[in-house]
Amino acid sequence: MNTKDILLELRTKNGLSQDDVAEKVFVTRQAVSRWENGETVPNTETLKLLSKLFNVSINTLLGEPRKLVCQCCGMPLEDEIISREKDGTLNEDYCKWCYADGNYTYSDMDDLIDVCVKHMAGENFTEEQARSYMKEILPKLDYWKRYEELSDNGQFDEFKQQLIDEINALDVKGMPKVGKLNALVGKYVNLEYPLPNGTKAKFLDDGVTYLGTQLEPEFGGDRCFGVLANMDFILICTYEADGINPELVLFKKR
Repeated sequence: MNTKDILLELRTKNGLSQDDVAEKVFVTRQAVSRWENGETVPNTETLKLLSKLFNVSINTLLGEPRKLVCQCCGMPLEDEIISREKDGTLNEDYCKWCYADGNYTYSDMDDLIDVCVKHMAGENFTEEQARSYMKEILPKLDYWKRYEELSDNGQFDEFKQQLIDEINALDVKGMPKVGKLNALVGKYVNLEYPLPNGTKAKFLDDGVTYLGTQLEPEFGGDRCFGVLANMDFILICTYEADGINPELVLFKKR
């Protein structure tokens, strides 16, 4: 699709008039009309505003002229998993797992490889093949080539260690000590918990990236511990395989 068709489709899908769009991105209605007629294309700054307004990447607005790939882990990027800056704008260089709210979540390539291999190993890749592939591709990506320039000198790692210490200090019965926390997108870990009053509730935002891990219980059995945390809270739960029958163990504000 061309940009003109994409803008018309997005405006219509969101129930907005040309006047509405013009007001939100600080142009005239005539400018919006010219975009949708194919007479002109929004400039770079306006594309950024349209991207935020419609919650799609600039690449999508332009008809996907580029194949986006996360410059940290190598994952192909679609709008749903593109990372965000602190102000909510999309960062088309990274996925939500590798970059969240202005922070790079991985500082150790081997840690990232370990996480990726768990998801890649299967019918198409053996664990050894997946590890070999990641070791070859990661050094070629922009984040790792420019790591010294882009890294935060360990500040995010210090924050993760602080979270780990706080979680372990809770001394939850049957839960092993946490050693690492990985980036987890809310959509994939936002379980619905039964409450004492008979209702059910979710505590996470599907679009936000959290830090967390899964742990096998010390007492055995078929339930796992799930740990999730961010600047504001620590959540600990248990569940069966694939997140079935979750139970909230602890929710603590930080």
